[in-house]
Amino acid sequence: MNPFALIVREIEDSIAAKQKLLRDAGLVAQLAKLAQDCHDSLRAGGKVIFAGNGGSFADAQHLSAEFVSRFKFDRAPLASLALATNSSAISAIGNDYGYDQVFSRELEAVARPGDVFIPITTSGNSPNVLQAIKMARRLELRTVCLTGETGGAAKELCECLRMPSRETARIQECHILVGHILCGLVESMYIEREGAR
Repeated sequence: MNPFALIVREIEDSIAAKQKLLRDAGLVAQLAKLAQDCHDSLRAGGKVIFAGNGGSFADAQHLSAEFVSRFKFDRAPLASLALATNSSAISAIGNDYGYDQVFSRELEAVARPGDVFIPITTSGNSPNVLQAIKMARRLELRTVCLTGETGGAAKELCECLRMPSRETARIQECHILVGHILCGLVESMYIEREGAR
């Protein structure tokens, strides 16, 4: 295929997925509620916890960093972390308990009731993410999973923000858009109440 035509098609496909996202009033309302829940948790001394594999792991770290550092405004840091960023912990948990426990074991160690857990999985079927969601339920965390169109097995365990695509690249592009919107909303709520520094 002509590279120019391929590039145009990929951009058009990405735009089409985001247009579907824009038209999904239910998903937009879910995102607004999640932002409010994150803000409320942070104000009460809680934290926002992310987890994911591969590209979703990169997104988890990216979004956590936006909370801790800054997104658009200079303000106090907001408590957030991405699970499994400690390679020693990953290897120890993977070796001792199995790779499907790498998120749930750490989540059990660091999370407290009132925290918000945002796992990210394009398929909704990642075993270690599903185990973490089950642990989050035991810990009474507000849990909202970012998934693809079907929601996979995750939709049976928790609320899911289901991106309107079944193609990994499009799902991930929607995830980072939704993640950035979430960061911006929470930051704006925080600044409106607390003020920038």
